[in-house]
Amino acid sequence: MILLWGIPSEPPLAMVYEELKRMAAPVIMFNQRQFENSDMELDLRDGQVGGTLRIEDTNYALSDIRSAYVRPMDDTQLPEIIALPSDDPERSRCRALNDLMLRWLDITPARIVNRPEPMGSNMSKPYQMHLIRQLGLDIPETLITNDPDEVIEFHNQWGRVIYKSISGVRSIVKELKKQDISRLDNIRLCPTQFQQYVEGFDVRVHTIGNKVFATRADTNVADYRYSPREQDGKTELSPYELSAELKQRCTNLATGLGLDFAGIDLKITPDGRAYCFEVNPCPAYSYYEMHTGQPIARAVAEYLDQAF
Repeated sequence: MILLWGIPSEPPLAMVYEELKRMAAPVIMFNQRQFENSDMELDLRDGQVGGTLRIEDTNYALSDIRSAYVRPMDDTQLPEIIALPSDDPERSRCRALNDLMLRWLDITPARIVNRPEPMGSNMSKPYQMHLIRQLGLDIPETLITNDPDEVIEFHNQWGRVIYKSISGVRSIVKELKKQDISRLDNIRLCPTQFQQYVEGFDVRVHTIGNKVFATRADTNVADYRYSPREQDGKTELSPYELSAELKQRCTNLATGLGLDFAGIDLKITPDGRAYCFEVNPCPAYSYYEMHTGQPIARAVAEYLDQAF
């Protein structure tokens, strides 16, 4: 049995579900919003992980789940929860169910895409960049600071600099402009990551097991994901063929981070050098598949099905 957990209408989850149905694979969808009608019991005995998952009126043995694809949202932000008082019993029930599911995902022998623990590397951009470099990919020259004078010195050294958050919260990458210099005092209470601007084109690499899908993004803005928000911003996505050596480095990176499924952000310079900015442990691949036709959802579904 294959388990999908999250919000069923979210495109990445929905697309994998449809592929599994086409394959006639044994799949169940656990809607995260249905916590009121669901329950879970975890049984750890003699080194074995057992228990049951109840979804509405149906009980499933956890030992029957051979693989799972999980994309849960922050349960405190669920529509059914967000307006409730902090001490509301339903909020506590939802939190307990999500906690137990996350614990099971980390210890079950099933194939999990992806386990919560290794996904944690993305919660700190500096820590993950340290791991990226250890695992064999280049990273841009980087400054993490809350000292405006250090930023000015770094900017003078590299000429063009981008900045972004160091946390796991998604942020928009911006280029440091002259008008931003006057606002640098704002970082004194919020250490920020600054990096040399790397010339070239962006490539998003999705790895699932040993399969690799690369997408080239040609854009005129610092962060192509948000080009529609920029004045005259444009981005064109197209399939891109990585070299065999760079493919291997990307799969090695995902494996080294403990990720069965990863979204790796690269920049390829005019001389062919690849810099890695980040590894997304829960990639929203649907954006890339919808623009290029690359069968990423199919690859995820097959990877889950191969666990049997």
